Amino acid sequence: MDKKYKGINTICTHAGELEDTQFKGAVSPLYMATSYAFEDVEVKRYPRYFNTPNQVALAKKMAALEHGEAALIFGSGMAAVSTALLSHVQTGDHVVLQNTLYGGTSNLITEEFDKFKIEYSFTKDASPAAFEAEIKENTKVIYIETPSNPLLTITDVKAVADLAKQKGLVSMIDNTFASPVNQNPIDLGIDIVIHSATKYMGGHSDILAGVVISSEEIIDTVFQMAKNLGGNLSDYTIWLLERSLKTMGLRVKAQNENAQILAEFLHENDKIANVYYPGLKSHPDHELAKAQMKGFGGMLSFELAEGLDAEVFQKKLKLIKSSMSLAGVESTILSPSKTSHGLLTPEERAQQGIKDGLLRFSVGIEESENLIEDIQQALEAIS
Repeated sequence: MDKKYKGINTICTHAGELEDTQFKGAVSPLYMATSYAFEDVEVKRYPRYFNTPNQVALAKKMAALEHGEAALIFGSGMAAVSTALLSHVQTGDHVVLQNTLYGGTSNLITEEFDKFKIEYSFTKDASPAAFEAEIKENTKVIYIETPSNPLLTITDVKAVADLAKQKGLVSMIDNTFASPVNQNPIDLGIDIVIHSATKYMGGHSDILAGVVISSEEIIDTVFQMAKNLGGNLSDYTIWLLERSLKTMGLRVKAQNENAQILAEFLHENDKIANVYYPGLKSHPDHELAKAQMKGFGGMLSFELAEGLDAEVFQKKLKLIKSSMSLAGVESTILSPSKTSHGLLTPEERAQQGIKDGLLRFSVGIEESENLIEDIQQALEAIS
């Protein structure tokens, strides 16, 4: 971890800078080479070994942001998730997973783990007792996601981390929805932090990336698997991601503020049945979220009142875009049952409480009054 800088915006801007030694430019130079010297060099660099100059520099920034020692940057969030998990389990091992997870993660587990004879259990809920109930003699990993996608459930991060340490297990968290701006799980005892860097770290809907952050020892373990799976990111995208990270603190703060305003507006609207946002006092885990998060995030979900068609509502929106992804500077909306959790069966979605009419809203940085006006006109158009 780079301890030289304090404060999220300073870390975003300066931690792990790749110095331009010749021209002293304000922006890191970009090394596009895929071939580096082999003889008479201290480090044998190769893109698939995650050690090109741009990869190394950005990994230092990522580690500093999450208060970790080291990081590896991948070609996607799912590359980060799969590599982190597979580097810590093998045939005969068992993993305990939170019941509410990103659909891609759930699909990875249910579609692939049986092939490797890796056992797994999903918890009944997000309580610490539910995790403990699923631990077996061959359990190696506990995996959580908070706030969860798409219902924004909140898991007690410290309680799960303490349980993992007590049982000698590795704890992992998908911290994508929170971002390092709002939550730092390593400070709460978590071993491995994972992000889809496509989301808040990229922030402009033009980058696909993932990252795993942990201790140097654990990252070395992940690297041994990563170099064989080949999920590294191109250096050009690494360079773009560093550019995007410089404004993450500013962007996420604006998204936090907008999401709180929009959540309160929706909560008070009689054409909205339910709103899921941890910043609302009505959220069942509001106090827990307030205790372990620095901000409540830019993501929320909601359901329209009975008789209102969610699909038609989305089509009537003019400013808020329909989108497969999230966390860009522009506000977007989607139906999880058709996108992020479309790989799950209807029964699996029902078990997680994901209704067909649920809408996931990624709040951007536009003026909040413009977003409210757009939602109002769309509701009026379908009423």
